[in-house]
Amino acid sequence: MENAVSGYNKLSKVLHWLSAILIFGLFAAGYWMVDLTYYSEWYKTAPHWHKSVGIFFIALTVLRLLWKMVSSSPAIEGSAFEKKAAAGAHHLLYILLFTLFLSGYLISTADGRGIEVFDWFEVPGLGSFIEDQADYAGLIHEYVAYTLIGLTSLHALAALKHHFINKDNTLKKML
Repeated sequence: MENAVSGYNKLSKVLHWLSAILIFGLFAAGYWMVDLTYYSEWYKTAPHWHKSVGIFFIALTVLRLLWKMVSSSPAIEGSAFEKKAAAGAHHLLYILLFTLFLSGYLISTADGRGIEVFDWFEVPGLGSFIEDQADYAGLIHEYVAYTLIGLTSLHALAALKHHFINKDNTLKKML
């Protein structure tokens, strides 16, 4: 049975592009933040915003997954290999995102303090589970962030390849 849906619905498109903006924006902010010194005016503000937007992104990603389960999506175009690669890449993107979310939480709450989200509410901290938790979680967070940026870039390049070389509807379905 062929999938009758020819494109993504508006909410799927909004969630997709907002996620893309957040992935690249949070990566850029994180990359910039690691070099801040104690004397920088952004030393406390930037991490607060990074964590707050990160918590918002967790909620957005959960919403996106729930929406994906209840809405129809168009079929993936391309060769059998491309279809398997695309499906695998999408699964890996979500695994990387949730690894990033968990590692960020473990960094931020290792000292037992919660995460203050936009000064609206606090996500409680559970403290440290292992010695040097913030350091280990920080390494995971960094490496996963670089991997996520690489895979997200590859995802974008694949969509452009489908548009300009294959001349199919892969990119148009999400625009």
